Amino acid sequence: MTDGGQSRRSGPGRRAGGSRTREQILGAARTRFSEHGYGATTMRAVAADAGVDAALVHYFFGTKEGLFAAAMALPFNPAEIVGGALGGGLEGLGERLVRGALEAWDGPHARAALLIVIRSASSHDTAAAMLREFIERGVVGRLAAAVTGPEAQLRAVLAGSQVAGLIVARYVLEVEPLASADRETVVAAVGPTLQRYLTGDLYGGAGRPAAPTPRV
Repeated sequence: MTDGGQSRRSGPGRRAGGSRTREQILGAARTRFSEHGYGATTMRAVAADAGVDAALVHYFFGTKEGLFAAAMALPFNPAEIVGGALGGGLEGLGERLVRGALEAWDGPHARAALLIVIRSASSHDTAAAMLREFIERGVVGRLAAAVTGPEAQLRAVLAGSQVAGLIVARYVLEVEPLASADRETVVAAVGPTLQRYLTGDLYGGAGRPAAPTPRV
């Protein structure tokens, strides 16, 4: 397989990889994701829309998650942060998730990309649905699959919401002193909360609250 600036042999009706191929794929992916959503979009369908071999889509972007991250102009793939944190097992997972998120968003271009994503999701229902579906499948889904015990989905969502709130408060709203706190201070403060969400007692020893009796 050659790089994006070189050509490769391809099947009938498919353009070879070149300097414009990546952007052609991204354009097709943005259209496909916006019209069909994350779940119904496949790498093969995007390749067909772009008129290239499916292998080229995998070559440039690796996975559908990577393709979506690139299409949404994310500076990194959040699913990779989760995957890296899960590599160390459940013990200390909360701190690794917080550290990984902060390291990613501390990048020089990350805040600008974050603002674009938030503005897109807050003003366009389609973008919000795409981002939500991506997070549910690529981030929350991975956490829920790894967490043991009851209510794994709720635990994963709570952890994800904690990280999302932290990122918005620190990098978008720039709430002090959180915005200027050093990374390890934030990891030490927030990590244990995520760990409790993921593996600890969700209800402070009181057990799950009973559902309220519906009114008649």
